[in-house]
Amino acid sequence: MKNGKNYKFWFATGSQDLYGEDCLREVEQHARKIVEGLNNSGRLPFEVVWKPTLIDNVTIRKTFNEANADEECAGVITWMHTFSPAKSWILGLQEFRKPLLHLHTQFNEEIPYDTIDMDFMNTNQSAHGDREFGHIVSRMGIERKVIVGHWNDKEVQERIAGWMRTAIGVMESSHIRVVRVGDNMRNVAVTEGDKVEAHIKFGWEIDAYNVTDIAEYVDAVPKADVDALVDKYYDQYEIITEGRDEKEFREHVAVQAAIELGFEQFLTEKNYHAIVTNFEMLAGLKQLPGLAIQRLMEKGYGFGAEGDWKTAAMVRLMKIMAEGTKDAKGTSFMEDYTYNLVKGKEGILQAHMLEVCPSIAKEKPAIKVCPLSMGKREDPARLVFTSKPGKAVATSLVDMGNRFRLIVNEVNCLPQEKAMPKLPVASAFWRPEPNLATGAEAWILCGGAHHTAFSYDLTVEQMTDWAAMMGIESVVIDKNTTIRDIKNELRWNEIYYR
Repeated sequence: MKNGKNYKFWFATGSQDLYGEDCLREVEQHARKIVEGLNNSGRLPFEVVWKPTLIDNVTIRKTFNEANADEECAGVITWMHTFSPAKSWILGLQEFRKPLLHLHTQFNEEIPYDTIDMDFMNTNQSAHGDREFGHIVSRMGIERKVIVGHWNDKEVQERIAGWMRTAIGVMESSHIRVVRVGDNMRNVAVTEGDKVEAHIKFGWEIDAYNVTDIAEYVDAVPKADVDALVDKYYDQYEIITEGRDEKEFREHVAVQAAIELGFEQFLTEKNYHAIVTNFEMLAGLKQLPGLAIQRLMEKGYGFGAEGDWKTAAMVRLMKIMAEGTKDAKGTSFMEDYTYNLVKGKEGILQAHMLEVCPSIAKEKPAIKVCPLSMGKREDPARLVFTSKPGKAVATSLVDMGNRFRLIVNEVNCLPQEKAMPKLPVASAFWRPEPNLATGAEAWILCGGAHHTAFSYDLTVEQMTDWAAMMGIESVVIDKNTTIRDIKNELRWNEIYYR
């Protein structure tokens, strides 16, 4: 499921006419070469579009409003080549509504020691002009990203690329629509939240349907379509019957095929991008959706269990942000289950009843059909695998009553030391930074949920940038975290967000 938009980012260069037409022509040439260099670097996931040099209030305001109106424009990158009086930017910045990146760079990488004169100094004033621009953006309290360094530097380009993906997350947030199949799991606190405030803050539409509304779509799937999808399953995955009758096994798998096709038709027809289910509410379905949900997640849909619409929306959002990442390792819904507390081998076993996205699988997934003690339905089919090793982020969006808080934890997914032959679900095993004891204590102090939106392909910087652009609190748990510092940060945040 692609986002379907051909996003671009505008490159706006600031200057003024104090130094004459020759200077402005040089400014334009330099800006064009920077845009060309960025686009040819092969590191940016989206095209940068050059815009004419901005030298006065009228052109600046016009450009920002055109950016607002252009559906393909996902943000503006600004750079002050020379000195650009910042009061000229006020009206444009006041009216701008999209992500903003302040690229603090200059055309030349090195000072031209042998030839530098006052003409060069007057023209190449990024160290001067960018501070003037930065001051007015700070004074106006506008959220923006600042990246410093030469535009042709690999690290700078990679940071621009990361910001672009975050900006796409901001743009796409207002298009996310979540369907809740039933309601939240009874008496569970963390999956609840203010859906109206989420609509206001993030743009998310969260709607509820009875399970029977979707069950009608499942029941209407033609048998020929179900059989064809089951054949595809058998070609794509390992089949582990574990002694079950082969015909009976295939019938169980066919139930999930019908659920996948029926759910996807419902989601497509009604334009939803994420879905939540609840094992307490399965009227009309023969099985808890397992294999079906796993495959829908792999196609790009968000998912949250037990009515967890916040995590469902975040999984969808993070899949959009990670889309097209080179050598992507995957993004999924996940849940904390149980610990290994052996010294030197500490970690958290991650899984869920069924619904873990196969995009994170280390090996070829296998289909199993096993009992499920919850839900009072027949044994559901599911994909079973272990996750890839590697660094990742686990995020939890929680409603603190007066605000949303995004908790972001750096984690290290580790190879599973021993096989777990009796665990019939997909799983991961990770150690949170800075270690299990501190990471888990900090997570609990922050109010983090047991459900997470997890990704190998996104970074702490991208997720906290997204939170900042959305105007919400974020708290990071990483290698530098101490309990004293996290407690102080939470206390300060309480005052700031009061």
